[in-house]
Amino acid sequence: MKIGDIDLGERPVVLAPMEDVTDASFRILCREAGAAMVTTEFVSSDGLVRDVAKTISKMHTLEAEAPVAVQIYGSIPSAMVDAARMAERAAELAGGHGADVIDINFGCPVSKIAGRGAGSGMMREPDKMVAITKAIVEAVQKPVTVKTRLGWDEGTKIIVDLAERLQDAGIQALTIHGRTRCQMYKGEADWTLIGEVKNNPRMHIPIIGNGDIDSAPKALDAFNRFGVDGIMVGRASFGHPWIFTEIRTLLDTGAEMQPMNVRDRVALAKRHFQLSLDLKGPVTGVYEMRRHLSCYFKGLRDFKETRIKLVTSKDPDEIYRTLDYVAARWGTETPPPASVYDAS
Repeated sequence: MKIGDIDLGERPVVLAPMEDVTDASFRILCREAGAAMVTTEFVSSDGLVRDVAKTISKMHTLEAEAPVAVQIYGSIPSAMVDAARMAERAAELAGGHGADVIDINFGCPVSKIAGRGAGSGMMREPDKMVAITKAIVEAVQKPVTVKTRLGWDEGTKIIVDLAERLQDAGIQALTIHGRTRCQMYKGEADWTLIGEVKNNPRMHIPIIGNGDIDSAPKALDAFNRFGVDGIMVGRASFGHPWIFTEIRTLLDTGAEMQPMNVRDRVALAKRHFQLSLDLKGPVTGVYEMRRHLSCYFKGLRDFKETRIKLVTSKDPDEIYRTLDYVAARWGTETPPPASVYDAS
């Protein structure tokens, strides 16, 4: 599967954007685990055009995570176009590798975004969505992709027609989450309409399916049943970044990977923690790893006291010692992977 000239290989598995989760350390870890492409956290177009330093910093990417998409969101057409131009210059503005792909977020359902008409709030204004997309495609040279949902609610599932219009606007891949905005992350994702978009003879761009892919067998089933070109994994990777290895193992060999025991999870957590420290320093690096360290070991018996130590300590050395203790005490156990979020 290709996005422009970027070859993601056969049946690629892509990391979804997640606010406060998909920072550079996590993106690198997921690439090492087998993700074919990763995506930044949501980047506000308003923040970019107002030259907000924190927003610009979200576009900082590294060679180790390439190919990487910078995802922008907003509802003001001129700001979205300016933001896309800035995303194209991410290496210059934020340093590092820059953007290989510019992705437009028309899918985020949270109220603070959708309620302002951005993200999946744009599903109520498909003409405006298409116009913004076309303007962005015409303003930049890098490949432009879109992530969106089936529609605003059960009565307005417009994705089959909308997909054609977005393709005509010039995007080079489309990711579809199999829920409406009103569903948020509740209920099961409906992949039938994703399959309908993919099997529409008028569609020729890659279609990436998203929603409820929380295991390797589900990923394989999505490829086989619905014919999508790729799949995107989001919340199921939080606390479980090796899900990309599990999926790739099944897709490439036909055999399921052996579950990761606690000792292996500790080794991965240490790798993740060191990346966080290297990229963000000892204060922010420790603070932002807490949400991850809590999830790596969910399901372990008698773990509460140790978990509290992991998520309250401010000393990197103490955290490393605690991780060593986890490996020594629970080493060969294999708790089921768990996430603080529902799978997306």
